[in-house]
Amino acid sequence: MTELGPVAWPPAPIPTERLVLRESEARDRAAFIELFASPEVRTYLGGPRPRDELERAVPEIPGRRPGLFVVALDGAMIGTITLLDRRDAERPGHVRLEAGEAELGYMFLPEAWGCGYAGEACAAALDWFADALHGEPLVLCTQTANDRSMHLAAKLGFTEVERFEEWGAERWFGVWFLVTPFG
Repeated sequence: MTELGPVAWPPAPIPTERLVLRESEARDRAAFIELFASPEVRTYLGGPRPRDELERAVPEIPGRRPGLFVVALDGAMIGTITLLDRRDAERPGHVRLEAGEAELGYMFLPEAWGCGYAGEACAAALDWFADALHGEPLVLCTQTANDRSMHLAAKLGFTEVERFEEWGAERWFGVWFLVTPFG
């Protein structure tokens, strides 16, 4: 990941109507392990990782890095959002010649699916991103087979740029720009 430039991390917790986006804490460790061990969550992300491996590898305070928000409901982690991971120039899918665009990623525990939490949390994260890195494009890449992710990308206002084959699957690549009036 490239430097964040003028962005201070971590930001203050970001409340939404039902959720809070915040920095990771030690109490989130079990939920992080569940996210990465879950066959449902990892269906389109390379498959689940072995739980025993995760128990050994996941640090006491997981996910403590710039750009990673824990999404909490009533204090308990239900998912994560990443915003500032930079897309590698070697990978397909870019909107800038120099590549390195910030990329939106998200994972939610299956019990949080279907409640609108991902849309609510991602919308708050996009608002934060627009304030912190005004004018910078944000990209999203997902498998076209991932209907839920495709629906969320459209709902959040991502525009399709291209489709391509990567890691043995057709991928959808889109971009989100904050549109502001001139003046």
